[in-house]
Amino acid sequence: MAEKTIFKRIIDGEIPAKIVYEDERCMIFEDVKPAAPVHLIAIPKREIASVDDVEPEDEAVVGHLFTAIRTAAAKLGLANGYRVVTNCGPDSGQEVMHLHFHVLGGRRLGWPPG
Repeated sequence: MAEKTIFKRIIDGEIPAKIVYEDERCMIFEDVKPAAPVHLIAIPKREIASVDDVEPEDEAVVGHLFTAIRTAAAKLGLANGYRVVTNCGPDSGQEVMHLHFHVLGGRRLGWPPG
């Protein structure tokens, strides 16, 4: 059996997190190493390794994540805007093999990002 990812351990309540939004399909919590004044991680509760592993049956939960992100951003007062980023695979910098979206805001963000 594969070792649980840190995100699965957060979902299972084994690791504490500052949860901003949660429902039966997803969870959004504060990043422990923020890259912006507001830095959230949005994850599906269903284990999907990366964008490359999203299947047609995952479309509803992935779409739902974006409405949850919108709700969390409004709750945190990100009316001037925010950025949603995901990494796919090692060359992109993906470190946790559980689909997740970084939500960054609270200041003006530069472009290109990296």
